[in-house]
Amino acid sequence: MTGWLGAWLLLCAAGVLVTLGAALWRVWRGPARADRMMAAQLVGTGGVAVLMLLAPAQGWAALDVALVLAILAALAAVGFVKASTPDGAGDPEEADAPHDPPLDLATDSARSDRDVA
Repeated sequence: MTGWLGAWLLLCAAGVLVTLGAALWRVWRGPARADRMMAAQLVGTGGVAVLMLLAPAQGWAALDVALVLAILAALAAVGFVKASTPDGAGDPEEADAPHDPPLDLATDSARSDRDVA
């Protein structure tokens, strides 16, 4: 692909690569594991964006690679969530959360009527 459109796509890809540098810095220096994982997700998303921007110049074969990278990034996020939970079930909200008693709608509505009056 030549002309101004090809130059524009290359410029956009270079801009995305610059932002990926910031994301890689966060992966390296992130204060928490979740920050590092979110930055790794951003790197995966940025990699997909760069591949999609460069696909016209590469004969569209890069779109297949971009699709595989997107799937791998999603699977990495699922693996991170499963590894973060104590039992490996993948539900971070269930870890050591106090269980609320079931709601009784009759008493809750009566209580809210008293609070209003």
